[in-house]
Amino acid sequence: MAAWNLFRKSASKPTETAGGAEPAAGSDAAPPTDSEGSKDEKQGLFRRAWQKTWSFLNTDIRDLVGKEGRLVDDDFLREFYAVLVKTDMGPGPAEKIRDAVKTNYRGRKVHMEDLIETARTTVREILGDEPLPIQFAAQGPTVILVVGVNGSGKTTSIAKLANMFRKEGRSVVLGAGDTFRAAAVEQLGVWAERIGADIVKGKPNSNPASVAYQAVERAVQTNADVCIVDTAGRLQTQAHLMDELNKVYRVLSKVIPEAPHEVILVLDATAGQNAISQARGFS
Repeated sequence: MAAWNLFRKSASKPTETAGGAEPAAGSDAAPPTDSEGSKDEKQGLFRRAWQKTWSFLNTDIRDLVGKEGRLVDDDFLREFYAVLVKTDMGPGPAEKIRDAVKTNYRGRKVHMEDLIETARTTVREILGDEPLPIQFAAQGPTVILVVGVNGSGKTTSIAKLANMFRKEGRSVVLGAGDTFRAAAVEQLGVWAERIGADIVKGKPNSNPASVAYQAVERAVQTNADVCIVDTAGRLQTQAHLMDELNKVYRVLSKVIPEAPHEVILVLDATAGQNAISQARGFS
C-alpha cells in the first residue's frame, strides 16, 4: 500500500482538486476503472494502510482488557498509551486516542470493541477527508516529479494519476526516468499505451536527468497539459542518489523555470515512523 504526499515549489499557481482520483497505489495493478468510486477507494486505502496497526491493537488490547473488560483509571490509561505507541503510530495520535478513551470511559469498564472503535474514529478525525489539490501551471505543461524509495508504488501511482488526467480530457506525457530498474520503462510503456498517454523513454542505465529533460521538452513541443516524470527508487540516506535526484529537479527548471510544479512522494503506508524520515529526506 502506498500513499502520496505533495511538496510544492510555489503556492501562487491555480489549483484543481483531484476529486475522484485515487492518490495511492498499493501494487502493480491496473489503473482504476470507471466503476471504482472514490469513496470506496478511500475506505479501502484506509483499511489496508492500518491493517498492521489494527492487528497489533487487537492482540495487545485483548491482553490488556481481557474478556471481562477493565476499569479505565490512570494505570489503565498509561498501559493503553504504551500499547498504542507500540504500533508505531507515533506519540501524537496515541495521545489523542488515549485522551478520547479517557473522556468517554473514565471510571467505567471498557471492552476491546470500545477501544478499537474509539481508535478508528480518532484516526479518521486526524486524517480528515479533505481532497488533495493538484497545483497546475498558469500556462504551459504542468510538470509533476514522482519520487520515493524502492517498491513504494511510484510507477503504478503515475499510471493512476495519468489515467485521472486523461479522463479529465488532459493530454499527458510520461517520462520513464527510472532507467535502472529492469522492467520500469516497459511497465510504464504498457500503462501509457492503455491510458492513451505519450511517453519518452531512455536506454537502459541512461542518464535519468536526460530522460526528464526530453520528457518536458516533448510536453512543451506538443503543448501537452501534464508531464509526469518517474524516478528510480532510492533511500533518503543515500547521499549520491539524492544528489542525482536534485540534478533531475534542476534540469526540469531549465526547460520550464517553475518546474516541477508538484513533487509527489510515494510512501508505503505500513512504513510507520520511517515515513516521516522519508518525507524529511526527500523534501
